[in-house]
Amino acid sequence: MPSESVRKDDDTAAGHTVNAPQGPSWKPVARSSTHELVINAIEEQITSGSLTVGDPLPSERELAAKLQVSRAAVREALRVMESLGVIVSNVGSGKSAGTFIASMPKEALTRFLRLHVALANFSIEEAIETRIQLERSSTALATGRVHDDALAGMNASLAIMDTPGVSLETFNDADTAFHVAIAHASNNQLLSDLTEAIRGSLRRPILDAFHEVEDPRALMAQLQEEHHAIMQAIVDRDTDHAVQLTEDHIRSATAALPQLTNQSRAGS
Repeated sequence: MPSESVRKDDDTAAGHTVNAPQGPSWKPVARSSTHELVINAIEEQITSGSLTVGDPLPSERELAAKLQVSRAAVREALRVMESLGVIVSNVGSGKSAGTFIASMPKEALTRFLRLHVALANFSIEEAIETRIQLERSSTALATGRVHDDALAGMNASLAIMDTPGVSLETFNDADTAFHVAIAHASNNQLLSDLTEAIRGSLRRPILDAFHEVEDPRALMAQLQEEHHAIMQAIVDRDTDHAVQLTEDHIRSATAALPQLTNQSRAGS
């Protein structure tokens, strides 16, 4: 009987090779590179499929040696990628310790938009117009796909906003949760994450503008009436009506908070 090694030699001679799965392939980068080149090297492993969510990165020392760069460059690259929600670092010991490829787009998008809205790189008007288009789409999808769990989430937010004497901050957070619950019901993760990120980026400007309103309680009651109308249209599976109510609601809320857009103009 031929030995295992002979069989392997015969397979090779016959042109048959067995391709074993390979891990990430790290290539040295130029010594003059910055942390951005380290980011590019990690990104290359992700886009090629060599690294996926949950995979560990080499230690800082190992990665610096593989890429032939300083540990400071690796450290800075990892900080940037963690802020982007691409990696997560866990301290301690054991299997959970180290740096891993993560998936936190919502948190990263919210931070990104919040900072750039604050810096007036994206105006509040642009954020609101984008929100309208996103929520029109998510409401249309949600109306056709909504299920009992999604309806329960929407109703929970409505109940919080219906609470007598609810604080403005609590009302605003429940308002966000209501719209995000609709986006979740669309079963489109990107729409949902973008909706939550844009709404999160506007949280502070909305609260500041609300405090400038002459009668906040009256405005809260108006908004809540509009929320219930949107909810009813979704329950009735009336897509066109739900979509139009959603756009009208966002526009009327913006008009009732003139300080919201004034903040954007003052910062431009």
